[in-house]
Amino acid sequence: MFQLTPIVRNLLILNIVFFIVDSYILPLTPNFALYSFMSPHFLPFQFVTYMFLHANIGHIFSNMFGLIIFGPMLERIWGQKRFLIFYFVTGIGAGALFSAIDFFETSQLQQAASIYLDYPTPEGFLDFMSQHAGPLYQANLDFINNFEEHPSDPRFIQDSVNFVKGFLQQQVSIPMVGASGAIFGILMAFGLLFPNTELFLLFIPFPIKAKYFVAFYGLYELYSGIQNAQTDNVAHFAHLGGMLFAFIMLKVWGSEKNKFY
Repeated sequence: MFQLTPIVRNLLILNIVFFIVDSYILPLTPNFALYSFMSPHFLPFQFVTYMFLHANIGHIFSNMFGLIIFGPMLERIWGQKRFLIFYFVTGIGAGALFSAIDFFETSQLQQAASIYLDYPTPEGFLDFMSQHAGPLYQANLDFINNFEEHPSDPRFIQDSVNFVKGFLQQQVSIPMVGASGAIFGILMAFGLLFPNTELFLLFIPFPIKAKYFVAFYGLYELYSGIQNAQTDNVAHFAHLGGMLFAFIMLKVWGSEKNKFY
């Protein structure tokens, strides 16, 4: 049985309550998820509220499992106030890093869309699709071929313009939800404070020290974020943001005892 500490227990309850309300009573995601800076739906308070919303059962289960496994130990060491500050700073920091990178990527997409809309051609449409909408390429292959055969047909030109506009609007309107940034911050702190503690994980058939597990997970998230597969809907840079802000906070706070085991 998990020995939950007060803040961990309250965070667990809040996340479950918000998930139930959002899923079955009143949709909260449209207003309280974290939207792109370029979206008309963006509001500053979303940097906090997005942490209490989750996409599905699997999403909330994995995050809350990480919270109750690694959170209580940190709360016992730091106390309730410091642990709560850590949780929110890493969660907000994760959202901030994700938003900054999303702004950069969306700006590039917006520039590419603007170039195409100024001069719509089959070659330009193919270039836009291959660079920015790869997963949709096969689904629109017939249209692309027909457009190439009839490059001056106003119907194909208008349809391609509508597609690019719609795709840009869709990408800007995708929100981020989940406590993953804060959870990865907790994981990072655990790995730094308890580096030699051996973890027994379901997907690894042997014990692994916390420092190696955290290092591997961090490298995986960095690789996945850089790879940026367009079919991947995981906010890898939010995970990295949580780990980065956790590292910074531990350095700022310091400790007479930097490692406990």
